[in-house]
Amino acid sequence: MVDLQPSELDPTPAPDWQQGDLISLDIDDLSSGGDGVGRWQGRVVFVPDSVPGDQAEVRLVRVKRQYAHGKLRKVITPSPHRVRPACIVADKCGGCQWQVVSYEQQLQSKYQQVVQALERIGGLEHPPVDQPLPSAPLAYRNKVTYPLAMSGEKVQAGYYQKGSHRLVNLNQCPVQDERLNPLLAEIKQDIQRRGWPIYREKPHRGLLRHVSFRIGRRTGELLLTLVSTDWDIPGIEEQAHQWLNRYPDLVGVCVNLNGDRTNAIFGPETRCVAGQHYLTEQFANLTFHIQSTTFFQVNTEQAEALLNVILEELALTGTERIVDVYCGIGTLTLSIAQQAESVIGIELQPEAAEQGQDNAILNGIANTVFLAGSAERLLAETVRSLSAAPDVILLDPPRRGCDPFVLETLLEVMPERIVYVSCNPATLARDLMRLCESGYRLARVQPVDFFPQTAHIECAAFLVRR
Repeated sequence: MVDLQPSELDPTPAPDWQQGDLISLDIDDLSSGGDGVGRWQGRVVFVPDSVPGDQAEVRLVRVKRQYAHGKLRKVITPSPHRVRPACIVADKCGGCQWQVVSYEQQLQSKYQQVVQALERIGGLEHPPVDQPLPSAPLAYRNKVTYPLAMSGEKVQAGYYQKGSHRLVNLNQCPVQDERLNPLLAEIKQDIQRRGWPIYREKPHRGLLRHVSFRIGRRTGELLLTLVSTDWDIPGIEEQAHQWLNRYPDLVGVCVNLNGDRTNAIFGPETRCVAGQHYLTEQFANLTFHIQSTTFFQVNTEQAEALLNVILEELALTGTERIVDVYCGIGTLTLSIAQQAESVIGIELQPEAAEQGQDNAILNGIANTVFLAGSAERLLAETVRSLSAAPDVILLDPPRRGCDPFVLETLLEVMPERIVYVSCNPATLARDLMRLCESGYRLARVQPVDFFPQTAHIECAAFLVRR
């Protein structure tokens, strides 16, 4: 796994290779962005849709001094790790990068991605990284959100083509839960029959932007959400009730309002127009109410596998006081609380913190408190209010990693143990370097594959105070 990004290399144009050149290239690695990587005359070439072991004919499309981006023109000799993609539009759709890569090679590349990030960015020699926990490679996603577009008179929904905003129309997707496949084509036909205007990005006109499906993997309950620029969707209540009657597992139809000129999918407000505004799911023997825009890991089974790793590593005795930072609706918080004295959850979004408290009540868990506000402010305030430092602090930040003030607070408090869950090995490595320089030892890193067919990897890092 090559953990280089083009921005880290010299962008000066090279005098002896040109855009449009056709070269023969041996692909020997995968980048952290998902492209195959080869080396031509000592310089790096990034090639989408290529596989380690391929001998390929490549057209150079963007050329710099130290690197270039190429387009796969022909596979001369295929790699033994090259497989037939499960998706019929895998060569066009931008949803997955690695449909042509065997799952065994995907796992090995993700392992190398984590190791190399910790070594190169984190400055850690021989980091203690375990092999990734594998997932079901297909049909694992419990939530999908499709942008909408028009092609002539037909409504389309799908994912954007690689490197563009041109839509690849889909009627099913091999990485989503198979129970979602029958819905998409019929929902598109209903939207078309209703004549609801489809949003167009450039002129910023139209009504419907996205259609989103969420399913409870254990319960089978479904939520359908339309993202719209306006609440006024003619006949939406009638159509919503028709959907509820047609699909027995559909428990609610919602509309999310997003009228801004933005690439963000969801806006800040969601209304239920028929049924209920949440589905019920079973997670780690607990019951959760999950709303249409709530953050909940898209791979339910792997989220449980991650939780089990955390519980096994911590080996809680029931006396520990824990703070869970970036806790969301409490999927980890509530599960851990059953084996601890108390857990405080800190979450930026007030709606998520409120849902976490509601889910605690739903499950009869009384030793948790959910606080809404920024981690950098609330973590410091929370630990100062405690009679003693927490025994464990759990972190699960967004891709950008922890705010520097959060790290400074950790180093002031110095809990005995820190569990850092990350979806970005680069920012994880950066933050681990700071913590390991200042009094912590990295005991273990466990990658967990939440996103097969893509280059993304989740990790749990366990730190112990020296």
